[in-house]
Amino acid sequence: MDLRTAVAERARIEGNLVLVDEFLNHRVEPAVIASVGRSLATAFAELKPDLILTAEASGIPPAMACSHELGIPMVYAKKYLGTGDRYSFAREVTSPTKGVEYRVEVARRVLPPGLRLIIVDDFLARGRTAEALGEIATEAGCDLIGFGFAIEKCWQGGRERLERHGWKVHSVVELEAIEGTSVVIRNHR
Repeated sequence: MDLRTAVAERARIEGNLVLVDEFLNHRVEPAVIASVGRSLATAFAELKPDLILTAEASGIPPAMACSHELGIPMVYAKKYLGTGDRYSFAREVTSPTKGVEYRVEVARRVLPPGLRLIIVDDFLARGRTAEALGEIATEAGCDLIGFGFAIEKCWQGGRERLERHGWKVHSVVELEAIEGTSVVIRNHR
């Protein structure tokens, strides 16, 4: 089963949240995540990335699937509550689902300058976590060649936030709206 079919048939709605935790980001189904990896790898293969960057924990499955398809390593930014004294690149982010502020950090030793990288995550909503990862990649001296997301909530402005930086964005499934207890899936651009 591919992601589009899984979202159409199995996503649950709770308020403004689109829950895909039964197949994508809590319970992870191999066929669904493999389809995400193939789609993202196809979108970015010509750009020849060296590395994938993501955030723990929900970004790890799609990033790993894409990493496997492209045959390149991935790094995940660790999340910490509060501050710390670690030799890392870091940014403060507020979780849209939990409303908690946390830091995303990447150890400097695993993100050397000059790498061509893509950032992959499970969702693009408001785009603050993705933007923070983009800022980290830029600070590290990497060549950020694009962002890949499994699912994008188009009405929340995340794509626009990232594109204001000049960053390329690709989403496997784009959601136009929530209508009652289902989502409206956009046809591909």
